[in-house]
Amino acid sequence: MEILKTHMWGQPPSAVRRAKLGFFTLAMIYAFSLTACSPRDYLTRRLATDLIAASETFNTPQQFILRTGVMSNKDYASPEYVILLHKGWISATTITCPKDLTPAPCWDVLLTASGVDTVHAVAPAPDDDKTFTIPVAKRQLISVTGISKQGGSAVVEFTWKWAPLNEVGAALYATDQRFRSSVGFRQYDDGWRIVPGIPRPVQPMGDALENAEPMS
Repeated sequence: MEILKTHMWGQPPSAVRRAKLGFFTLAMIYAFSLTACSPRDYLTRRLATDLIAASETFNTPQQFILRTGVMSNKDYASPEYVILLHKGWISATTITCPKDLTPAPCWDVLLTASGVDTVHAVAPAPDDDKTFTIPVAKRQLISVTGISKQGGSAVVEFTWKWAPLNEVGAALYATDQRFRSSVGFRQYDDGWRIVPGIPRPVQPMGDALENAEPMS
């Protein structure tokens, strides 16, 4: 009986060729699967965290408009001005309200000497002689707390807080106050993105931050 010549693994040449072809096919399928999928194709908490933290809207600093000069009692009695008065950065005297300004009494608000030093250090160029735009705080992402997906859309809930940028921000914003927001995501051909704008209940980032709920 003729002895059949064998190659690797003791198999005939045709079997070896088929085995090599099978391995090559599997390798090609695996390589294609790696290139066809990207980390953005799966909306995980880590991806949602990265996208929120990189959002231009999320990273826009909070501005405080400080106005001096004549103002109504409503504006002067706002929480921000009460804090500025308590810090000794502004002073005010009562005056007669102009005809188009209510409610009475009206106030003539001025920066004190310490107020001038404090405000000029963070807003050196006033918008005019009596108005200062001060960047006071930025948002700091704490964590993504939940993801609700339905098809190619999702709602991501996350918590964040204010991080003061300067002395004025530290006076106006409590660093221990946390907020809860929900923002919409949508899946595109290149992966998941935060929606630029869509009606509620899925909110764009700007509305999500504006409608944030304080956490107890």
